[in-house]
Amino acid sequence: MAYLEKLNPKQRQAVEHGVIEKSCAPGGPLLVIAGAGSGKTNTLAHRVAHLIVNGADPRRILLMTFSRRAAAEMTRRVEHICAEALGASAGILTNGLAWAGTFHGVGARLLREYAGEIGLNPDFTIHDREDAADLMNLVRHGLGFSKTESRFPTKGTCLAIYSRSVNEELPLDDVLESFFPWCAGWSAQLRELFAAYVEAKQAQNVLDYDDLLLYWAQTLGEPALAEDIGGRFDHVLVDEYQDTNRLQSSILLAMKPEGRGLTVVGDDAQSIYSFRAATVRNILDFPNAFTPPADIVTLDRNYRSTEPILAAANGVIDLASERFTKNLWTERQSGEKPRLVTVPDEADQARYVVERVLEDREIGAHLKQQAVLFRASHHSGSLELELTRRNIPFVKFGGLKFLDSAHVKDMLALLRFAQNPRDRVAGFRLMQLLPGVGPASAQRVLDLIAEQPDPLSSLSEIPAPPRSGDDWAGFVETLQYLRTGKAGWPAEIASARHWYEPHLERIHEDAATRLADLLQLEQMAAGYPSRERFLTELTLDPPDATSDQAGAPLLDEDYLILSTIHSAKGQEWKSVFVLNVVDGCIPSDLGAGSTAEIEEERRLLYVAMTRAKDNLHLITPQRFFTHGQHPQGDRHVYASRTRFIPEALLRHFECVTWPRASSASGERQGARRMRVDVGARMRAMWR
Repeated sequence: MAYLEKLNPKQRQAVEHGVIEKSCAPGGPLLVIAGAGSGKTNTLAHRVAHLIVNGADPRRILLMTFSRRAAAEMTRRVEHICAEALGASAGILTNGLAWAGTFHGVGARLLREYAGEIGLNPDFTIHDREDAADLMNLVRHGLGFSKTESRFPTKGTCLAIYSRSVNEELPLDDVLESFFPWCAGWSAQLRELFAAYVEAKQAQNVLDYDDLLLYWAQTLGEPALAEDIGGRFDHVLVDEYQDTNRLQSSILLAMKPEGRGLTVVGDDAQSIYSFRAATVRNILDFPNAFTPPADIVTLDRNYRSTEPILAAANGVIDLASERFTKNLWTERQSGEKPRLVTVPDEADQARYVVERVLEDREIGAHLKQQAVLFRASHHSGSLELELTRRNIPFVKFGGLKFLDSAHVKDMLALLRFAQNPRDRVAGFRLMQLLPGVGPASAQRVLDLIAEQPDPLSSLSEIPAPPRSGDDWAGFVETLQYLRTGKAGWPAEIASARHWYEPHLERIHEDAATRLADLLQLEQMAAGYPSRERFLTELTLDPPDATSDQAGAPLLDEDYLILSTIHSAKGQEWKSVFVLNVVDGCIPSDLGAGSTAEIEEERRLLYVAMTRAKDNLHLITPQRFFTHGQHPQGDRHVYASRTRFIPEALLRHFECVTWPRASSASGERQGARRMRVDVGARMRAMWR
């Protein structure tokens, strides 16, 4: 088994746990605590491959990750390892590894397969967050809550409350008390709203993100179905388990109540997504969820950072109130400690970063090998101005998502309405693209077709909206043509685009730029076997950005990375600068309300520190100017170093002040002759 010889002893222990040679019988539950930079992905891929090499049926392996890209990368690695072990026959086996994806993606597949047994129409469409909020708003408006005397929660807040209650499996009143106290007075109305929202989704045959997990969990509540679904998989492996929520944990435990064949991998010290309802308790409580308890293998050898960086990071996380014992170690020695840099204010912080970045570049470190991390997106404002002034290219992670752009949502609404003509949000958006059709007309049409057995056929039988003109007939004809599927997939997306292009040119001034996105959408569609799969997977795993007008060519393609700490998780750079390492920023003012929130903020700093390979700079501005004042104003507050680096940990850092005072200036100051003893005069005033 030469493919295992590249692993260190702990990695190999995790890979071989419970695997009997040439036997596919699943072993007991396993928790792999994988420290930052410890080769987690490589270990998990080797475990999957090792199962296949030893006789496990790849069709009966379920591998769940937190993005489709991560699942594709994991599958690619498994194929490579199996090819190394089995030769030419490996391809046939690894092609059977069909159940690799995200929780939501796997949930959608299972729900379509079991739709008939749980009273669900398999043609359901899936709402993204924005569409779900729009439907919530329609229901909210229908109940009259948009016209209450006092301020009723917005559609986004209502959806956030609903989502938190579902994913944390908490009663509504508990969610309001803990997370949305300003909405607590609306408990009865919110309960009514959520009941009506659920009924509206069922009437329209749509599911939102949360439903993909909730329906799955509810399906597993039926013992016969739980046994059938759980029995389909001999081995269930879950990556990034520290980022799961209570509902996802319930799904896993319902599928594998005894833990046979269940492996979860994660790091409690990197649990930083509670704002998405993830809970560190899932990984902390996992071993004792079974009798006997799950075995634990800890990967503590770090291949990324130098020893001084790890010593400082270990010191920070050692002070956590509850964690699995794990002290990362490395063979990468260095005489350079991480720097704890005190600067006067945010402007000096920006200048320090720029000067050090340019210094590193001069000695051979590309800009792309350096990253600046921050707790919140607005923390980088001063730095962005300084980088622009100094003509240093940078890329900031974030921006408009592909599916959030109006023209892409319009096209997808057309495809979704053809797929599921009871989807009112899609129909409502679509009809208002037509000249002369407003909200009232669209609502009237949707009400008329809602009760018809074939809503799209009835469109041609009802009176057209009064001011829609000739556009109505073309709209109905296009929808009915798409519904028949005669064009075939993916050709029908071109038919949809041909209908939409005149409206695109009428509505948007930058139609040529937006058309590039629609052509890109067509290219993407060719990679999916059907319209249903395309709509499902694009909604669950959307691309990042939209196109823009081409700028001047960048002959120098090097650029500095700017990123929030949350977006940086899983990444690594040669040099890392962490901004605003002060109380009020890390921990955030909004994240210091409870012990659990403080502990997550501590883990956030730990994640930032462990992104660095060779150089780490934690920067603490002493003074922050308040926002909302005149540019020349001087209202400011003073900040103190983060509580996560107390005096006892300073030995792990090189503590410096920047900029250093000029020695020549100091000599001149010392040489001046004192003309008057002001202190003596002050004392004399009170005698």
